[in-house]
Amino acid sequence: MLSLRHTIAADLRTQITTGHLKAGARLPSEPKLAAQYKVSTPTLRSALALLQAEGLIEKIHGKGNFVRHPLRRLTYTEGHLAPDADLHVTIRTTNLRARGDLIPLLKVPSCTPLTEFLCLTHQGERPHSLARIYVPRDLEPAELPWPRHGRAETREVVTARLPTPEEASALRLSTTLAVLAITRVSADVTGRVIELARLILPGDRAEALFTTHHTIEERRTEG
Repeated sequence: MLSLRHTIAADLRTQITTGHLKAGARLPSEPKLAAQYKVSTPTLRSALALLQAEGLIEKIHGKGNFVRHPLRRLTYTEGHLAPDADLHVTIRTTNLRARGDLIPLLKVPSCTPLTEFLCLTHQGERPHSLARIYVPRDLEPAELPWPRHGRAETREVVTARLPTPEEASALRLSTTLAVLAITRVSADVTGRVIELARLILPGDRAEALFTTHHTIEERRTEG
């Protein structure tokens, strides 16, 4: 049996997906919705939070809850976002030294000179993803740090979590909306780490796709 918040969310979701509630429309006030569904305001807000996490509605402080315009969902695969035709990137570079968990991830001594690339990707006017890319200073590329040549191995770790206040501000997200946090470490043929990337993708507009290629060996049967 569905809980009250899931029942309310399901009803509002149906109204949105069928067009009864159109993109840009303002929902009735939270007290009115709570009275309509005969639930407490906290229960109603819990139901709305489910729809916010799905990207169906957004809460604008001081104005209310609105049906969001459909978001174009992008796919992260093999180190890139696709499709990328509508994306543009702003980049800020900073020189710093390896500290904290950058040391074991990059496999460098403490205080090793690094270059940090802070990359904010936009889809139209909307921020889409955030990346911090770290490269040892002696390997600093002349251009954008991807795609990097000489990669022999790339390891990625994907986790789902809530955004930090800084991430939520940069991506214009609610702090209750989960993000995909991807840590990507690339090494060359000698095992030296040549790049560390930390990517933040909003959960309501991105998905990660991983493809595994298997080598099938043919065995000959001797007669």
